This record gives sequence, structure tokens and C-alpha cells, in this order.
Amino acid sequence: MNILTLVRQVPDAEARVKISGQSVDLEGATLVIDGMDEYGVEEALRLRESGAPVEQIIALAVGPKKVEDALRTSLAMGVDRAIHIETDEKFDAVTLSRVVAQVAQAENVTLILVGGQEADWDSQALGAASAERLGWPQLTWTNELKLDGDTLTGRHDVDDGNESFSATLPAVVTTQQGLNEPRYPTLPNIMKAKKKELRKDDPAAYQLQGKVRTVNAEIQTRARRNTMIDGKDPQAAAQQLLELLRNEAKVIA
Repeated sequence: MNILTLVRQVPDAEARVKISGQSVDLEGATLVIDGMDEYGVEEALRLRESGAPVEQIIALAVGPKKVEDALRTSLAMGVDRAIHIETDEKFDAVTLSRVVAQVAQAENVTLILVGGQEADWDSQALGAASAERLGWPQLTWTNELKLDGDTLTGRHDVDDGNESFSATLPAVVTTQQGLNEPRYPTLPNIMKAKKKELRKDDPAAYQLQGKVRTVNAEIQTRARRNTMIDGKDPQAAAQQLLELLRNEAKVIA
């Protein structure tokens, strides 16, 4: 069996971004694999290490040339080969699902692992849309996953807690924090990754037509009130602070 893992490249959580014109300018920002997708890469590797009959683990990314860095990281983690559909155009999750479905069929994939929520689009639609296109079952927000033959078992989060599931491959699984702890690529594996296949595909071959167009972007900020408290009278200052915390900030009852 082959496993397909989706890889997206996003700014590091601590990175400082800015707006240039009407779009986010990532020049100089530290870019990393989307954390949710990284759990998927790690889980694919763990399934193979547990004895599952996994022939190949394939990483797929759609994006500009710099996305190669994220794919190289996944290769250094242990992924066998990667596919990069290089384009500077941004596609919504439903459009990207067309790529996922076509690659899955072309590569004889029976298990797709994708992050439960995309950090850049803040969307949970990619897994569901991919499963719908393929007609496969979807298992969302997994926090435990096991593979025995062609049967997937595990647990995932639901509104009232979590529940156990069982499904027969092929299937789409969305991953999240708590499923595993992603490994760090070692130096020898980083060197080996340079020799692994990273195939470049033309986006025109997938007949992509975006359904959503970004018209503007802005960074959300919250202005600080900077309320000053006169400390000449400590008792009055303490009382004023309590009132502000209770009635304005609403952080105490």
C-alpha cells in the first residue's frame, strides 16, 4: 500500500509578518511545515515502523518554489519521495482536493493523511473535500491510529469527548496535535534527502481553477488602553485595579 501525506508551508508561529499592498508579505519570515501536516508525516512513518505493509510514503505540496524546503524536511524525516506542483497562485481547499484526488489515483494510494486544519486558510475542508471526490470514508481529528491489514482502527475527537472507530481502506484521515510527537530530522537523513526523488509537476496538468480569490489582507491588532493607576494611595489603587480587572478586562468574577 502507498500513503500520501499533504504538506503545506506556513510562517512559524513566532514569525513576524507584514502586509505589502493587499497581501501578506512573507519575505524574511521563517517558514515551516504546517504543524497539523507534520503530524500526518510522522504518523505515516510510524505506521510503517509498526509493521504495516507500507510500500511507499509520498509527500505532496502545492505552492511556490520555496515549498521545496518543507518537502525536503519531510524527506529527511523518512518520506520516500515527494511531488511538488509548483505555482505562485493560491488555491482554496476545495480546488486543492482535485489535486489530492488525482495524485492519489495516479499513485495507487490507499491512505491519505492531511492536517485537520490548515494554518494559512484556517480551514478544515481539505480532508472532507478530498474524501468526497474519491468516495472514500473520512476519519477526522484522530488522536490514535492503528493499521492491521486493510483495517484502520483508532480514536478521534467528537463534541462530547472521543470515540473509537474502525474503517476499511482506502480512507482519508485528518491529523492533529496529540496524535504523535514528530521526530527531528537527523543530519545523515538530511543528507540522504538530497538524493531522494522530488518530482515537479505542471499545475496545468491538473486543470486547476480557483474558486476563491483573495482581494485584501490585513493584520488584526488590538489597541491597548494603557490605563494608568495613581499609586499614591495604595488601598485606592488596589481597589481601582480590582474594578478594572472585574468590569473591564473581565478576568475575575
